[in-house]
Formats: sequence, C-alpha cells, structure tokens
Amino acid sequence: MSRRRISALMAAVVIGTAAPVLLPAASASAAACSSYPSWVAGKAYVTGNIVRYTDGKAYIAEHDNPGYDPTISTWFWEPYACDGSSTPVGNFPVTEAQFNQMFPSRNSFYSYSGLTAALSAYPGFANTGSDTVKKQEAAAFLANVNHETGGLVYIVEQNTANYPHYCDWSQSYGCPAGQAAYYGRGPIQLSWNFNYKAAGDALGIDLLNNPWLVQNDAAVAWKTGLWYWNTQNGPGTMTPHNAMVNGAGFGQTIRSINGSLECDGKNPAQVQSRVDAYNRFTSILGVTPGANLYC
Repeated sequence: MSRRRISALMAAVVIGTAAPVLLPAASASAAACSSYPSWVAGKAYVTGNIVRYTDGKAYIAEHDNPGYDPTISTWFWEPYACDGSSTPVGNFPVTEAQFNQMFPSRNSFYSYSGLTAALSAYPGFANTGSDTVKKQEAAAFLANVNHETGGLVYIVEQNTANYPHYCDWSQSYGCPAGQAAYYGRGPIQLSWNFNYKAAGDALGIDLLNNPWLVQNDAAVAWKTGLWYWNTQNGPGTMTPHNAMVNGAGFGQTIRSINGSLECDGKNPAQVQSRVDAYNRFTSILGVTPGANLYC
C-alpha cells in the first residue's frame, strides 16, 4: 500500500467547493422503505442512522444531529435508496451491491452510505459527461482508493514512525492538534497539516484542529477523498476529476495522486496494481476502461 509523500514545500491549492445540493431521492417501493424506523423530531441520531420520513422516503444521517427535519437540514441528512442493493443513490452510478463486490473485505467504516452521504460536497463527481464517463470516473476514484487503503481496509497510515513528519511548521497556523496529528487518514490517506487545513476550509469543517474526524466520521473521510480528487493536482498537471471527464485517461489520475513516486517507470508494479483495480471495477460497472491507462 503506497503513501503519498507530498512535499512540505508544496502549497495546498484550495478550490472552493460548490454549495451542497439535495440529491434526488432514489426510487424505491414503500414496502422497501417501511423496514426503517419512522423519523422522530427531537430524537438524537448518529451518522449512518436511516429513517423513514413522513413522505415515505428514507434518509440517512450524514452527521450526528438532534432530530432535525431531513427535508430541511440537508447538511445532516441525505436521501437514501431503500433498495440500495440494486439502486444507485441519487446520481451515483455505483450500486451498493457493486460497491460490495468491489470491496469484499472492506473495513465496515468505509460504508456505502458514508460515501453516498459525502457526494453532495462535489455534485459534479461521477455526474459529468456521458453515462460511460460517469461510471469510468467512479471506477477510477474507487480504484485509486482501493490501492491507497489496501482494499478499503486501512483507515489510518500504518507506519506510525512517519506520524511526526507531517507537520510543516513554516505554515502560519502551525500544527495546533500536535506535531504527530496529521498522518494519513481516510480513502486518499490525507496527510500534512496544510492539506488538513485546505480540505477543512473547502468543506467547512475544522480539520486543522480536529484531524481525527477523518478517522471517526465516515462521511467526513469520504469527503476528504472527494476534495482531493476534485480540486487537487498533486504532482500532476490536472485534478483526477478533470483527467477523467476531459478524456486524459486513468493514467493521469495516478500521476495526480502519487506520480512523483510511481509514474515514468519509478514503480511500475504500483501503477499496475491501480490499473488492474480500475479494469476490474469498470468491468463490474459494465463499461470499457478507455485509453491512456498508464503514466
């Protein structure tokens, strides 16, 4: 499992996130939704709880909340596909059954509901271009995530000796959570204090002071992965999102995530691992992988 080693001299570029939007509720039968408990105003809910609203549709808690109305408090709730095993949530082109097929041994922290709860942060993700491009982008993101986390197994960086290295004291805000607090976490293994600051600013979450949210809140973890995917070039020349929607190909997503250590012949085995996962995932989604798979 690789780890991006982003230089402390690299400035984190923040691209403002679009305002969260309410995804359309996925179609589901009343019978399917009836298995979930009715929403109760004022009742405390935790991230991942699923309720049936008064309109018969289901909603999943994106963040802990004291019983806010799911149709009003879209920061705390997202529509949920009651028959999630066969129906994609909103416009996301991957069903829960396909997700489970991709990650048969995943850590339960990396839930499908956590991923779909994070989608509102970047509504263009896997929702731009043709249906084929949408599925290719979803497969590309998940293939890179697969590589970074050992198949969605690891939540935090395993080499604890590296933990103190991710604090760039030249930044004016320093490392308020502690020098060893900014180690790799989540699906893209977010690391360095400046990346936690940039991601938190873009997402409206104070990750600089509370980086542990990325390993404790599944929706936040997925959002940091989507933040990097949609807004950061890394060592590449384009964001992974732009690489997929503009036809540059899967290889450029590798370059933007870990190109300085893997591309141009530096570690062909790691590149091949990512490509193999991408080919497998596009096959599951029923689309071709496209051209330019390598970097």
